[in-house]
Amino acid sequence: MSNKLRIIGGNWRSRCITFVDAPGLRPTPARVRETVFNWLRNDIIGSRCLDLYAGSGALSFEAASREAKSVVQVENNPLACRALKENAVALAAGQIKIVQSDVFRYLAGDAEPFDIVFIDPPFAQDLAVQTCKWLEDKDWLSNHAKIYVETESTLKLNGMPENWRLLKSKTAGEVGYCLFERVS
Repeated sequence: MSNKLRIIGGNWRSRCITFVDAPGLRPTPARVRETVFNWLRNDIIGSRCLDLYAGSGALSFEAASREAKSVVQVENNPLACRALKENAVALAAGQIKIVQSDVFRYLAGDAEPFDIVFIDPPFAQDLAVQTCKWLEDKDWLSNHAKIYVETESTLKLNGMPENWRLLKSKTAGEVGYCLFERVS
């Protein structure tokens, strides 16, 4: 496995994690991660984070490195899950739990509120808005949760939950990314 990325901040700054080649798996670029974690800098310490479509785990390993209290990574691909587990072991990341599951099967289960959620689904499958609706409708969010959504830059996020407020939005090449806050 030769695909590597470097954690850019926190306790594991400069440590590398590895990831597999898999269809739809594209780690969030370092400059985007840096922007996102600047946006979240006042929210991340002590938070409960959920990484849906975890893939490489770039976002959730950054969150754990920056002292998130707990992180759940949900990924369907068994090879990607194995890489996530190997990275968690290598980093001694006891606060990370890896769940091999389809995202919607996971969200259909018993809900527990999260403070920060990362949503970075495979492109061209139109999963972002539906995932956001399930998070809201099935009570997976704390009262003022922050929700990061990463999609192809051309995708319009129409139909998002009405009680979510857009805080920030940017594009970087073919990637569009936004930060929402749930307003109860």
